[in-house]
Amino acid sequence: MMKRIAFIAAFLLSAASAFAQELDSLEFERYRGLDSLLTQFYYTLEREDPEVKGVEFDGLIETCKDSLTRQHVTLQIFDHYRFSRLMGDETVAVHIFDNWLANGRVKTRSEFEMMDAELFANFNRESLIGMDAPRIELFKPCGGGKAIPSEGRISVLFFYDTSCAKCRLEAQVLPTIVKEVDFPFDFYAIYVGTDRRDWNAFRRNFRLNNKNIRLIHLWDPEIDSGYQKAYGVTGTPRLFVVEPDGVIIGRRLEMTNLMEMFPVLRAVWETYEKYK
Repeated sequence: MMKRIAFIAAFLLSAASAFAQELDSLEFERYRGLDSLLTQFYYTLEREDPEVKGVEFDGLIETCKDSLTRQHVTLQIFDHYRFSRLMGDETVAVHIFDNWLANGRVKTRSEFEMMDAELFANFNRESLIGMDAPRIELFKPCGGGKAIPSEGRISVLFFYDTSCAKCRLEAQVLPTIVKEVDFPFDFYAIYVGTDRRDWNAFRRNFRLNNKNIRLIHLWDPEIDSGYQKAYGVTGTPRLFVVEPDGVIIGRRLEMTNLMEMFPVLRAVWETYEKYK
């Protein structure tokens, strides 16, 4: 009897999976032309500010009178901008969530999809481009507290884990990248793990041989600071750049992107020094 029930359950799961795939295929065919137009729209708006993109997509979603079409368009736009590699596009995804999904004007396809969307929005909304960087209290290797980012200095926040291969790679290339930097800034290497021995080993091998850069090692093993939500640290590495006046001007960066920002950061520092 148990074998028969297990067989029936397996059959039903298989049938449900096949049915879902068939629905996905039908949806793809139904909206293929519309998705092509959306792709063109993304490209047309690529150089616009996130605020402009938000207004344009609000208008587009409003024109969708059929509920299923409106749902498809809204979720496609949300997914495009939350997974976009263009810095700042997360702002558009958060806007779409707040303006259409959170209030129920557009329903997600499942409760899980809604939870996923809400998680993304809540873990990104506090650290978007142009916002004041959240102030968090972390701990030095000696145990003393340190509030970051710095006031009056450019700050780079690098959230990493010693078990993260990409983090280790970026840490290896960073000394070369910052070797020629000729303006001051603070580099915060923030360990998100809890193993002090691993952290000690990482710190011994991680050096930035540039007198213009102040390297500060920090961690928060109990996560009392709430840095995960404040800076959207749901994975590693995470890299943020903050102006001397505390405004975020770079997020979700690669180390190569940081290098590309150096001319801008130098100009930011010179302007700050001139008018402070």
